[in-house]
Amino acid sequence: MKFRTGSLLGIALISLASHTAFGQPSDVQDSFSKEPWWELVVGPFAVHFSNEDEHTHVYLLGLERNQPDGWMWGLSAFQNSFGQASAYAYYGYRWDNLFGNPSLYFKLSGGIIYGYVGQYKDKVPFNHDGFGLGIIPAIGYKFTKADAVQIGTLGTAGLIFTYNRKF
Repeated sequence: MKFRTGSLLGIALISLASHTAFGQPSDVQDSFSKEPWWELVVGPFAVHFSNEDEHTHVYLLGLERNQPDGWMWGLSAFQNSFGQASAYAYYGYRWDNLFGNPSLYFKLSGGIIYGYVGQYKDKVPFNHDGFGLGIIPAIGYKFTKADAVQIGTLGTAGLIFTYNRKF
């Protein structure tokens, strides 16, 4: 199912803003740990900005290590938009309490993407033998101490929606 990107992004932002306006659950207020933690990242789908017929369903499964000072690193395995097994190894930073809201955060990661080969090698920048570079900005909303949803941009290709579970 394809969506108009502007409409989908607008709905997501309105949803986040409405949660902000009505306050936060008390169990989210003090959810930032003083110890490092792991996050399981599950991406059940992505929305593409273009309507190319060759796009397939995107699945993502990742593991991320977060530090209390905001630094993070991780590895995600995914099926890319063209049905190829792919991976993203990254390092980045997380800004908590976005706009003074303890549930909102922003992440920026950069790293190596592997898996775009053959006729799709030009779909990621600086691709050489399937290895390319990636930068992914994402905004997230924590609805419990351990559970969050996140929207990340995939360059100029689309958006990925993930569920993140802290442990």
